[in-house]
Amino acid sequence: MKKSVTLLALTAAFVLAGCSKKSDADTIKIGGVAPLSGGVAVYGVECKNGIDLAIAEINAAGGVNGKTLEFICEDDEGDAAKSVNAYTKLVTNDGVNLVIGSLTSGCTIAITQQAQANGVVQIAPAATALAVTDAGNYIFRACYTDPFQGRVGGKFAAVNLGAKKAAVLFDIGNDYSVGLKDNFVAEFTARGGEVVAEESYITNDKDFNAQLTKIKSTNPDVVYLPDYYGTVSLIAKQLRAQGIDAPIVGADGWDGLVGQAGDEVLGGYYSNHYAEDSTDEKVQSFVKAFNGKYGKAPNAFAALGYDCVYMLKAAIENAGSSDAEAVRDALENINMDLVTGHIVFDAKHNPLKSAVMVKISKDAEGNLYTAYEATVDINE
Repeated sequence: MKKSVTLLALTAAFVLAGCSKKSDADTIKIGGVAPLSGGVAVYGVECKNGIDLAIAEINAAGGVNGKTLEFICEDDEGDAAKSVNAYTKLVTNDGVNLVIGSLTSGCTIAITQQAQANGVVQIAPAATALAVTDAGNYIFRACYTDPFQGRVGGKFAAVNLGAKKAAVLFDIGNDYSVGLKDNFVAEFTARGGEVVAEESYITNDKDFNAQLTKIKSTNPDVVYLPDYYGTVSLIAKQLRAQGIDAPIVGADGWDGLVGQAGDEVLGGYYSNHYAEDSTDEKVQSFVKAFNGKYGKAPNAFAALGYDCVYMLKAAIENAGSSDAEAVRDALENINMDLVTGHIVFDAKHNPLKSAVMVKISKDAEGNLYTAYEATVDINE
């Protein structure tokens, strides 16, 4: 009797193993690392929503090469050490060889060396620091870089706003903030502008009045605030309270600001990866589908996550395989129109694309929203 039970148990184990193997063969796993909680959770949650939407659409249409996509996402809370843990879990436990994430530059860079060493394709949806793709040829990004959007901000301030004097307030301990500031200053001055104040603060500071007092004394035409939405909201309140009425300009870290701030940011502008009110057919189709699934309009992080999945889909189809090396080679030759623009990669796997500037406005009910203001090409 005991031998029969043991034989049955072994048989069941082999059957289960066979089922699991078949399931794996019919599935392409994509890993995700994102801040689903913590101070920048709006980035991760929205990006995951965009990814989930894309995967649902693709699977409903028959998958990729006859296989179903499966997305396994780990929360890094916007903490670089936790990004490493999340990545390790995905690769070691889940057997993932394609990863989307993380969202911020520091968290993304924390795992690029490992991804390169492991031969894992990593696509950064929104990490804009220039160093992100330095680790090697398995690392890609869907967004433009900090130098690019810093220069976009500088050109927009000088050309579109006609500013002659600019003040800059930035986080000296944040590579994202410093990179944007440096390139804004370079572009703005190259176009004849003068930077009359360049003030800094430390990450997690709450009181910016000393720096703003100095900025006010220079009477700038524009103030550049290159930071994430939570900090920008605090600065904007204190800036307006000091009576500084110059327009404020920022970058993609502002995305989500309209849900976190009030009239102090009204009339502000920031560079972004797409504008939801664009008349482009792909944009409108995406916005409609996202709104139908989640009951709200998608921000740029949702659009970038969505595009990452469709890039992987195209690469897997073109390669005829989900093998990481084959997908990497196919991604290098991507040439396609997506929600956030036309994607072609340069030699460092950075996309060649333009940027949009959006303006923060207020509707008849008093709700803040963003609207397309201009497309900026720094090569013009």
